Amino acid sequence: MFSRAEDRPLWEREGSDWPNRAASRFVEASGLRWHVQVMGASDAPALVLVHGTGAATHSWRGLMPRLAERFRVVAPDLPGHGFTDPLPERRLSLPGMAAALGDLLRHLGCAPQVATGHSAGAAILARLSLDGGIEPRLLVALNGALKPFPGMAGILFPSMARVLFLNPVTPRLFAWSADRTSVERLIAGTGSSLDRTGLDLYRRLFRRTGHITGALGMMANWNLDALDRDLPGLRTRTLLIVGANDKAILPDTAFAVRDRLPDARVERMRGLGHLAHEEAPERVAGLILDEAEAAGAVDRGDSAP
Repeated sequence: MFSRAEDRPLWEREGSDWPNRAASRFVEASGLRWHVQVMGASDAPALVLVHGTGAATHSWRGLMPRLAERFRVVAPDLPGHGFTDPLPERRLSLPGMAAALGDLLRHLGCAPQVATGHSAGAAILARLSLDGGIEPRLLVALNGALKPFPGMAGILFPSMARVLFLNPVTPRLFAWSADRTSVERLIAGTGSSLDRTGLDLYRRLFRRTGHITGALGMMANWNLDALDRDLPGLRTRTLLIVGANDKAILPDTAFAVRDRLPDARVERMRGLGHLAHEEAPERVAGLILDEAEAAGAVDRGDSAP
């Protein structure tokens, strides 16, 4: 299922005042035109940021500049999200998304020492690491979606998303209803509270049917069973950062994941929800930098963001 070009967010329109716009570039890789933001010294260790379903690079507006003080940071819009082209449906699986991201990183010459992903972005990076596409010293999962939904939800959720994805009316209904109140209600439902700017950035994306189609397509083809089986083979040092108020992914999930990994720990952040990195980017940056130093991914120094 493809969205028409006019249904996609346009850089000249939705991106006219995009956060960290000066860091943006457009590159061709894996058969797609990607929107990527790159920030930090060219000779610094590389760090990749991968957002979750329904988001885009705006999600890193506060975190990215702080990490760029110590790293060369690369942050793409995932396929079908923001200003990046959508993948064909046959490539919308978790391995397909991970492979496309791997192609992009190779094209950019980026071998990340630290791989940081939010929600579904953490699953993509875990899959890419397990498949040998990247070999970071540290994997950071921000409220990571690393386990299948429990019980019947694991069956019904992707099935419902697929029904919505295949219905061409659904994205239009989502876009039509994306006023400030509904977006604020949606974000509040994750356990997070964003400022007016943060809400407006999500709203402008949700008003474009192409972005909604990209998010639904990703959810419709998502299957975490294989990742769940393979996860104990992940030898990468892992930091699981959890917002204690997360209503999208139960915080206890991170502890279950930790217990199955050979080298992992959980950092629980009180008072924050699913979008903890947007609510308190300075606190999240401090945790990542401290762990990166401990993992030898960056030289020790003043890690205060």
